[in-house]
Amino acid sequence: MKTIDELLAEGVAGKRVFVRADLNVPLDGTTITDDGRIRAVQPTIARLAEAGARVIVASHLGRPKGAPDPAFSLAPAAARLGELLGAEVAFATDTVGDSARAVVSELADGQVAVVENLRFNAGETSKDDAERGAFADQLAELADLYVGDGFGAVHRKHASVFDLPARLPHAAGGLIATEVGVLRKLTDDVRRPYAVVLGGAKVSDKLGVIDHLLGKADRILIGGGMAYTFLKAKGYEIGTSLLQEDQIPAVQEYLKRAEETGVEFVLPVDVSVAEEFPDLKTKAPAESAVVAADAIPAGRMGLDIGPETGRLYASKLADARTVFWNGPMGVFEHPDYAEGTRAVAQALVDSTGFSVVGGGDSAAAVRTLGFDEKAFGHISTGGGASLEYLEGKTLPGLAALED
Repeated sequence: MKTIDELLAEGVAGKRVFVRADLNVPLDGTTITDDGRIRAVQPTIARLAEAGARVIVASHLGRPKGAPDPAFSLAPAAARLGELLGAEVAFATDTVGDSARAVVSELADGQVAVVENLRFNAGETSKDDAERGAFADQLAELADLYVGDGFGAVHRKHASVFDLPARLPHAAGGLIATEVGVLRKLTDDVRRPYAVVLGGAKVSDKLGVIDHLLGKADRILIGGGMAYTFLKAKGYEIGTSLLQEDQIPAVQEYLKRAEETGVEFVLPVDVSVAEEFPDLKTKAPAESAVVAADAIPAGRMGLDIGPETGRLYASKLADARTVFWNGPMGVFEHPDYAEGTRAVAQALVDSTGFSVVGGGDSAAAVRTLGFDEKAFGHISTGGGASLEYLEGKTLPGLAALED
């Protein structure tokens, strides 16, 4: 695929460059609680602006229903981008309507504009090729060139990700080039031992990557809500912990395959439990107890891996030369259940191997818990995209950027 370096070498001064970014940041009202994705794409936008391009930035945010919804406006992201660029960023209150056309027409060389949430238009996410294509046609009218740099969306067959590059000369931005380069180190050029840490709520979200990595990883460590389906599959009682009962046969098959192929599958040996889910708004102190993973009492739910498991996982990561981590070990948003996630993050910081934090909640946890991002080899901007890449799937947004 063509790179932004090649695009800049050809010259972009005076040209309208459509940058498909990922500004899908978490919001508390209109306050951004984690600006990591904006900071990740800012260098690409800055390079284009410095080269004299008229930069049009577009993104989705959240899951609006194909119509405008103020709760999902990109206005806060546009304001934050302006702060990071140190320059005014114009904002269009629609995506392809009168406001967008007016804002784009008024851009001077080196200026940047953000258009409103792409998903306010039903054509962006439509499964109908014609409807999606019609929206892509409208987007194409705004620009002369396309730069894909929204890695967090490249696994989606959406108009701005998949259809639009076919309508404009296109290139991959710096963020996408970095992300793909990192993921190749986890698939094609792996230094061993290779350890994978998987957490998060649902085991069903990770089955594909487990299936693919069983032939590649040396160790797979399991935590988070998905761990309780694994524990149940081993015959343990799990109280009221999160369970995907329909996934037990698949989990049992993976445990069997791991044993047959020599992949070390590591499950929690102790967990932190409570009678009810904690209040994440007030973060009021919650009662909890640490119990053995095979002795969760009835009426209690597991909310974090326990301290012994944290030490066990740290020991399994200490000599790893490559580590991929996706998904928190517990309800890290509450301080009483953040220690398991903290233990894994600290183990990656202490490791001398190449560590990749696989986006999503894992990236949010690293920042929430106060870790220096530079202490990790790479923090991805795309959890779902990273997982699908590691599953060996073709990602529509990457395929569209190939020449």
